[in-house]
Amino acid sequence: MKTADTPLQVLFGGRDRRWLLFWIIAVGGLGVWDFMFLNRPALERVIEGFLNTFAIAFLVVGCTLAIAWIVTLVYYRLEHASNRTGFYLFSFFLNLIRSIPQIVGILFGYIGIAGLVTAEVLSGKTAVFLLMALCISFFIMLEVVDLLRERIDHYTKLDFFNAMRVCGVSQWRIINFDILWKNSRIHILNKLISVFGSAVFLQCSVDFIISVGLSSEVNAVTLPTTLGSLLAKMDSKQDILAIGNTITNISYLPALFFQHLQGITVAFLIVITLLAVYQISCGYAERHRL
Repeated sequence: MKTADTPLQVLFGGRDRRWLLFWIIAVGGLGVWDFMFLNRPALERVIEGFLNTFAIAFLVVGCTLAIAWIVTLVYYRLEHASNRTGFYLFSFFLNLIRSIPQIVGILFGYIGIAGLVTAEVLSGKTAVFLLMALCISFFIMLEVVDLLRERIDHYTKLDFFNAMRVCGVSQWRIINFDILWKNSRIHILNKLISVFGSAVFLQCSVDFIISVGLSSEVNAVTLPTTLGSLLAKMDSKQDILAIGNTITNISYLPALFFQHLQGITVAFLIVITLLAVYQISCGYAERHRL
């Protein structure tokens, strides 16, 4: 008989749990240090950028799952239709999206969003966040679609699918509940962890490019502050360059943690988050033997 896990086993029983705990401790410790030594305006910008980045990333996860689920069902319906014209057109459309580099597609999407905000067509942080999340989701949802299609193809070839159909169970109920929910939710959750990491990376990369290419006044009006846009600010860039100066002047090292906190904090948050998400995804897959 299997015994219940102890609290220590729950916390340290897998690489994913250990890295999640490490990320929480690292970010919490950095927050305490910044609260003591980072000036108030910079601290407020870092907190705002951190919260905005994670809010958009979580929205991306939800939007990606919803869009991918719908696209998968439409693809399955068209694939098994008597008239294959719609299937070929839909496949061509998906392959067209797949051929566009993600960062390029998201960059043009963000430029369009910035134009809508400037023209006052969009107003309110929620609407901007949702549109930014939809833009990112549109270009990464095919990763989830491929997984969902793979799971459906695997289970529809098994005997249980035809047996349940003979018993009168709707194929859509079998696909949505028995296949995707009951037998694939662990695989889907693992993929969504990776989607979260991709969302953070793409968001920071695109925001950095836009912030470098546009003036700070335009960026402040159009798009919300994120870790990527903070990293492109002059103060942060000078803080990052100070690390290079430390390589040749090791005595300057203590000053990094007091005089250049904004740039180092932003860079650390991006790096530790991406590293932790990767390790959590790998550890989750190992723990569930995916």
